[in-house]
Amino acid sequence: MALSASTETEIITRFQTYLRINTVQPDPDYIAAANFIISQAKSISLESQSIEFVPGKPIVLLRWSGTDPSLPAVLLNSHVDVVTFEEEKWTHPPLGAEIDEEGKIYARGTQDMKSVGMQYLEAIRKLKASGFEPLRSVYVTFVPDEVIGGVDGVAKFVESETFKNMNIAIVLDEGLPSPTDSYRVFNGERNAWSIQIKAVGQPGHGSKLYDNSAMENLTKSIESIMRFRASEFDQLKTGLEADGDVVSINMVYLKAGTPTPDNGFVMNLQPSEAEAGFDMRVPPDVDSEELERRLVLEWASPARNMSFELWRSDQGIPKKHLVTAKDNSNPWWELLENAVKEAGGLISEPEIFPAGTDSRYFRRAGLPAIGFSPISKTPSLLHDHNEYVSQSEYLKGIDMYVSILKAYTSYA
Repeated sequence: MALSASTETEIITRFQTYLRINTVQPDPDYIAAANFIISQAKSISLESQSIEFVPGKPIVLLRWSGTDPSLPAVLLNSHVDVVTFEEEKWTHPPLGAEIDEEGKIYARGTQDMKSVGMQYLEAIRKLKASGFEPLRSVYVTFVPDEVIGGVDGVAKFVESETFKNMNIAIVLDEGLPSPTDSYRVFNGERNAWSIQIKAVGQPGHGSKLYDNSAMENLTKSIESIMRFRASEFDQLKTGLEADGDVVSINMVYLKAGTPTPDNGFVMNLQPSEAEAGFDMRVPPDVDSEELERRLVLEWASPARNMSFELWRSDQGIPKKHLVTAKDNSNPWWELLENAVKEAGGLISEPEIFPAGTDSRYFRRAGLPAIGFSPISKTPSLLHDHNEYVSQSEYLKGIDMYVSILKAYTSYA
């Protein structure tokens, strides 16, 4: 049944209110956001509590009780914080939640991911108003610090007794908008590797040619890494692979030279040390041992006076806890696909998320987790200028969650 104009206005107004709460890193107003979320939970008679594993960083936990509490529950997760912005490069105020003449709502968080958090609540509001009673219980979480790694948020939450006592069967978390009519879904994500490569060599006058100077050796490493990067990028540009299926590597800093008091550098002195840092994202099906061998033998060879430090987000994590199964062993895939179809949508083939989300912590806890943001026919503007979602897509996404929640909470 179609919503009345006044009801649609109320739904959009609630969304705008949430968007206008300043939860921008590095100083998000988590308390204001938590108070708003709890007020919304009370308006639809959901149980609510605020838990702080780190002072000032609350996790808001909501519960809609099912008729059979012995069944494992459904968890809908969203993060409260958003990334910063360059306000002068936006056409609308980044925290204004203004609506243009085409019905687009502009604000940081419209895609990543305040929209999804509010859509959860609006879907529950709609289901409760219809008299629907879930068989399984539903938990909704609003968590802090996702955009800076989730260390003080979901990482601590999944280790807690509170979480373990929730008896979760399936987790839904964020995905990405789709530029097409279908919705994108994600069953894993690339693992983050941080690499620091250091070269040492003989210092000397800027006019002298040395073998294996620090800068020469580091340059050789950078050139080798860039060739590898180009080969991976070619697969992406030709359409052979999706974003989440290739290894990305980007140099994020370069440190060398002898500084002068005026913040310049001594130009006639070759430095004895040079260092570069790289952000690398590795799909879960890539041979990580082979990649580490490449790092040792090519990119930071001891034979060229090189050393490195490597941090891996997947270190010590079993492969089975990096990816959610998408075959018959996981009934939640088919339930999701059918529910979206019943609501008038289609989902594409499951993908590997190209960046990082809180889903990885749930997967590491042994749970199936699916990334899904019901935003179609929209360019992905996560962390970009002029982030927006249209009113029509936002409202349609609520209906998607209504259908999904019916399917998931009725599954015995």
